[in-house]
Amino acid sequence: MTDLPGGPRRLPAAVLWDMDGTLVDTEPYWIEAEYELAERYGGRWSDADALNLVGNDLLSSGHYIREHMGIDVSAEQIVEELLDGVVGRVERQVPWRPGAVDLLDRIRGAGIPCALVTMSYERFVAPILARLPAETFRVVVTGDRVERGKPHPEPYLTAAAALGLAPDQCLAIEDSNTGAKSAEAAGCLVLVVENHVPVLAGPRRVFADTLDGLDIGEVWSRDARGD
Repeated sequence: MTDLPGGPRRLPAAVLWDMDGTLVDTEPYWIEAEYELAERYGGRWSDADALNLVGNDLLSSGHYIREHMGIDVSAEQIVEELLDGVVGRVERQVPWRPGAVDLLDRIRGAGIPCALVTMSYERFVAPILARLPAETFRVVVTGDRVERGKPHPEPYLTAAAALGLAPDQCLAIEDSNTGAKSAEAAGCLVLVVENHVPVLAGPRRVFADTLDGLDIGEVWSRDARGD
């Protein structure tokens, strides 16, 4: 139990945040960069292709792009060129999701640690973290720091372990099926706030329309575990 305004509340021991599509709406930046890549190398691309990549780790996305875009460029180079385009856009403007920064502030004010669990690489994450107060995230897990990316549970297992917690003590916030699978497989309760793609229902998934004004105590109380 944790004391908050209004009396004692049952809350998660930590909140583990996805980034792209959850904390910030950078998916349009990625899609723009993908179309630029296709034009640069004479490849083919579609919105459907772009949406198939939502939530995936970057190297897997690079292999998908190489195959479906039909370009003779390595997956590693594709990732670096996409990052160049997206990092430049983020440095000009960070597109925060509605209510995300306020919710972060309220969670930190309640003394609950947060971790960032993203398949983006560190050089993309850095300019976003620079716009937040220092130590907003006690732990940061990026796609270039894990062996197996989402939907494998490793990213969320890594974050929970770094916080000294069991995954089932943690609430994960996600916007994609890929991310929700990762957090769910790790053992977290998953708050899903859909953005660019629909997310399937699951036994450890709770859905909300927005982060704006969200009460994580109420979300945690809807835990499907029944404890």
